[in-house]
Amino acid sequence: MDQTPTELMLKGYGLTTAELYYRMPDYRNVLNSFIWQDYDLAPDYPRLFEFIEFWHDRIEGPLHSVRFTHRKLIGPAQWENMVGEFTLH
Repeated sequence: MDQTPTELMLKGYGLTTAELYYRMPDYRNVLNSFIWQDYDLAPDYPRLFEFIEFWHDRIEGPLHSVRFTHRKLIGPAQWENMVGEFTLH
């Protein structure tokens, strides 16, 4: 069962964005870029490396380089469940 992004963030996941540069199969001198984004765990980045392995095994365009960034959006200490409602007028 898939978890919501909020559930993942509460478990320590952060948003990982990677820009993959790859060469065209027929034109080796041309570099293209592909943006990949998912919630992942630092510092091991299992989902990112799983995607890179998938690319290596299944995609014909060989990778030139990968740049990525990771940002924890919220943590368990920042989450507070609020119960209540305010009515104006």
